[in-house]
Amino acid sequence: MRQQTDAPSEGRSLSDTHMMLYRALHAQTNYLRPRMAKIGLGPGQPKILGYLRVNGPCSQRALAEYFELDPAAVSRMLASLSQSGFVRMTRGEDRRTRLAEVTGEGRAALAEWDRCCDEEGATMLAGFSPEEVARLQDYLGRIHANLRRANCGTAPDKEAL
Repeated sequence: MRQQTDAPSEGRSLSDTHMMLYRALHAQTNYLRPRMAKIGLGPGQPKILGYLRVNGPCSQRALAEYFELDPAAVSRMLASLSQSGFVRMTRGEDRRTRLAEVTGEGRAALAEWDRCCDEEGATMLAGFSPEEVARLQDYLGRIHANLRRANCGTAPDKEAL
């Protein structure tokens, strides 16, 4: 006779932490994607604009490394942002390096995107105390660090946990 438990052994992934994160991300995407399109931006592009605005002109490689993306994906995003007038590509220190920098039109799009994110944040975190928001941000940062270490093949730092 099989022993019954409170949690089913099969299908538990429908209600575990990874599914909760996935569903939250999916709901966030559904909220933000139409607003992003209204501004004239595509998936992944707002974060590129934000990085360039904060850090100044940089290479495709630096963007790919920071966002943990395939350089080809970053190249496609930059080409589209450039075609839309949000980014301009300039020559770097040597002939092989090109730098991306945000344009005035890109800064305006980013300002609109930031307003959308402020609204989304207020909606997403309604009813959360400032302490809860801080804890959530800490937890998400730790989740990212753990997964990044796993992707790089290094063990988690127990002191960081």
